[in-house]
Amino acid sequence: MRHPMPAGIPEPVTPAERSDPSGMDRFIAGIEWIAAAFVGLVAADIFVSVLLRYFFSVSIPDGYDVGRMLLGILIFWGIAATSYRGAHITVDLVWELAGTTMKRVIDVFATLVLLFVVTVQTIMLFDKVAQTYVQNVLTYDLQWPTWPFFAVAWLGDVSAVILIAVRTFRLVAAPERVNEAHSLEPVE
Repeated sequence: MRHPMPAGIPEPVTPAERSDPSGMDRFIAGIEWIAAAFVGLVAADIFVSVLLRYFFSVSIPDGYDVGRMLLGILIFWGIAATSYRGAHITVDLVWELAGTTMKRVIDVFATLVLLFVVTVQTIMLFDKVAQTYVQNVLTYDLQWPTWPFFAVAWLGDVSAVILIAVRTFRLVAAPERVNEAHSLEPVE
């Protein structure tokens, strides 16, 4: 038995009610899996580095450089994953007091501002990738080029722009589809 939702909050969608995911929904899920993989990779890097230092007094060559670049990659892919879902930190005081139509207007406006900011950030990050490539910046120990790490981070930012654009479109055209994959199951 479903309990009625408060006014302005859409009913949760059960798995049985969901249609087959579209290509865009699979793309969104793929971005989230990539972000999760980078979380695991950074955690493994930190764990192995600490283990080797503590027990064997050995450090991974370029462990610091690679670790900080992986952390940067994680941040940008994390931005992509949270931007579509709206799972980032928000201040909802005005939104909570607004009516349904005004909530939608606020959501669309906030998402457009986020889209602008992340697009500018993506352009600037591409400039950083290009500069790093041209300047042939290398890691300290192994002399690896650093631009591929920056490029992977940039791809995370590009993914964020795409997902924010999709979120904006869905907020305008089909707001019930924005978070349907993360809808809560009704409490019995």
